[in-house]
Amino acid sequence: MVRFALTRCDRLTILVCCSDRERVPASRRVRWINQTFIAEKRLKIEVLNYREHDLPNTSVSSRTVSEAWSNTFKKMLPEVSLLITSEPYGDFVAEYMGIHHIPFDLERHLTPVSATAIRADLFQNWSYLPDAVKSDFAIKVALSGTESTGKSTIAKRLADHFHGTLVDEAGRELIPNSNHFTMDDLDNVAHAHTQRIRASLCGNSPLIFLDTTVHTTISYGQFFFGKLLEASEEMLELNRPHICLYSTKDAPFIQDGTRLSAYERNELDRSHRDILQIHQIPIIEISGSWEERYESAKQTVSVFLKHHVQIF
Repeated sequence: MVRFALTRCDRLTILVCCSDRERVPASRRVRWINQTFIAEKRLKIEVLNYREHDLPNTSVSSRTVSEAWSNTFKKMLPEVSLLITSEPYGDFVAEYMGIHHIPFDLERHLTPVSATAIRADLFQNWSYLPDAVKSDFAIKVALSGTESTGKSTIAKRLADHFHGTLVDEAGRELIPNSNHFTMDDLDNVAHAHTQRIRASLCGNSPLIFLDTTVHTTISYGQFFFGKLLEASEEMLELNRPHICLYSTKDAPFIQDGTRLSAYERNELDRSHRDILQIHQIPIIEISGSWEERYESAKQTVSVFLKHHVQIF
């Protein structure tokens, strides 16, 4: 609708109306629009924060409701001469404002989706969301734990089962041997892994499976060098999962020649847990055989998605 409106006017004002009962703040909506139309110079965004006690929050086409809103619009935007909406009440609002109304795709033929539909089924309607919006509603599931506890295998199986996006661990590629690395190597891993997460936010699914997080990288620095890896707030936020599945150390230790010793591997488990606790990331332990760990992880994700609080 915004792109259509830009073909019908010289200057376009987008009015973001946010009530006192809505969950998504106006500032976030403004950010979405700015990021989506970052190259468009003809846009101006205005914000109307209002109380639903004063102005009714309804999409029902009513002359009474439209008159109340149009009085507010006339005071805010006296210079406006054209109204573009995708709702039948646009005719009423334009009439009371004394301006022209151009309806756009009232029957939703061009873009068969609505905010109500997105709220009802985020997965089915994910492709309709602009990239700027997706980053706020992606659901991140992280696999954590010390070495040789099945994290990578479980993460891949979960991504396949739930048709989600998999973010592979950058550490195994940039540090092929756990016995030889520096703090600079860990810093490179942290930035590379975070970049992979950032790219995954605009993928084909709102569900993202992280084969480890930056917290593991921080733990390695603390454990081996006694140094705290520098991580920005943005990096920590991008790596913060909604669910952290922690694979316990009682899994069979498989030494492939690139891993730590069995003793270091078990001590590292304590360090990982400490770092996660410091960053206030609760964990859900998965244990048992390889198959039991996977089934436990799958059940945990299924329950979370079933009871996931509505995003809007």
